[in-house]
Amino acid sequence: MLWHNVQQGGEEWNQLRCGKATASNFGCFMANDGKSFGDPAKRYALQIAIERIRGVKAEVGFTNDHTERGNEQEPIARAMYEDENFVNVTNGGFFDCGLFGDSPDGLVGDDGIIEIKSVIASTHYATLKRCSFDPAYRWQLAGHLDCTGRQWVDFVSYCSEFPEDKQLIVYRYERKDFADEIKRLRARRNEFLILVEDIMSELL
Repeated sequence: MLWHNVQQGGEEWNQLRCGKATASNFGCFMANDGKSFGDPAKRYALQIAIERIRGVKAEVGFTNDHTERGNEQEPIARAMYEDENFVNVTNGGFFDCGLFGDSPDGLVGDDGIIEIKSVIASTHYATLKRCSFDPAYRWQLAGHLDCTGRQWVDFVSYCSEFPEDKQLIVYRYERKDFADEIKRLRARRNEFLILVEDIMSELL
């Protein structure tokens, strides 16, 4: 694993991610764990195969109200997290693990990482009631711990619409809490990367 101190969202960051499976998309191929890959995983494998062949990152990004909210409010959530926990959050950069990698939202000390979700009120409330992260992010969090080798991840949910003392929710997960998920992720990811290779063979 090699860490690159690059600005996320920039040209250099995009090029480093080209042709690699990234943690934010691990849920794509974990969806039918133990069964055949579904269409989303197959489409993602095709995207990665084409990126490897062409050496160009695919233009698959999109913008909606949720992504714009995240871009605008993530720095606010990060600052609140720092103030409440008396820590400094540094650049997450990109963790390059060869054929896959990860870009956490930030690094905390030598052992921690954070994942920030800036969400609407109903989603934030559901997280508060659940006392845990949204299950949709399970494999991204497992991917953070696996790719970075760090010992814990803080899942941060932020909603500016809530009362001030409830705007930021933080749930911490130690590496041991995700031991089973990491094991399953590694096995399934290996199968997925073989699928990518098979598609490349068909295209070359």
